[in-house]
Amino acid sequence: MALSTFSIPSYLGTFTELLGQHLYMALTASLLGLVISLPAGLACVRWPRLYPPVLAVASVLYSIPSLAFFVLLISFTGITPTTVILPLALYTLSGLIPNVVDGLRSVPAETRQAATAMGMRRPRQLVTIELPLAFPAVMAGLRVATVANISMVSVGALIGMGAFGSLFTAAAQLDRVELAVTGILITIVMALTVDLALLAAQWYATPWTRAGGSAPIARRTPFRSLRRATRQTVAPGVRTS
Repeated sequence: MALSTFSIPSYLGTFTELLGQHLYMALTASLLGLVISLPAGLACVRWPRLYPPVLAVASVLYSIPSLAFFVLLISFTGITPTTVILPLALYTLSGLIPNVVDGLRSVPAETRQAATAMGMRRPRQLVTIELPLAFPAVMAGLRVATVANISMVSVGALIGMGAFGSLFTAAAQLDRVELAVTGILITIVMALTVDLALLAAQWYATPWTRAGGSAPIARRTPFRSLRRATRQTVAPGVRTS
């Protein structure tokens, strides 16, 4: 089959324009979802009674059809990328918030005790110890959410903001199946590429996960003092300073 068969109709825009629009809407929605999920997850860990209602609200938002969201938002945001980004960001909450909570809850209690014994205040513990240790779990949720958003941006074609999703509507209007095939292939390649990029970022940012040891913080240089404090805390009756 000739390569020209998979060409994009000129009235939809260029390949670069559609790629930029698609990635902008998908990645912005994922980032916005993460920004909302982090404080929500932290609050759920701090006050466990909040977790069931927060999770229920996130699940209800996820159950609302995207087209209904578009209809509700279009009066306020118009036919713009924001109308697509906001629903996608809300959809990510049902996956990201549990990952943030699970990641923070997986931090060993003796690690928190050691940080307290070192005189670290709660905000510093959170930023320098708990969030880095919860990072792999958070990234796992972010990768799933981002791949899902790259696929779901196509739904925006229903209001003329679907980027590569416009290939599917054009395929139906022009009776050109190859346009739909092109849209599917491009979406898959984008999802795999972004997922690999996020995986590489996680690999680079979490050296302790590939150290091969059972103690994730034992070989990380910034935590050496914390490791010493951990040993002191575990031993009853031993001074911590």
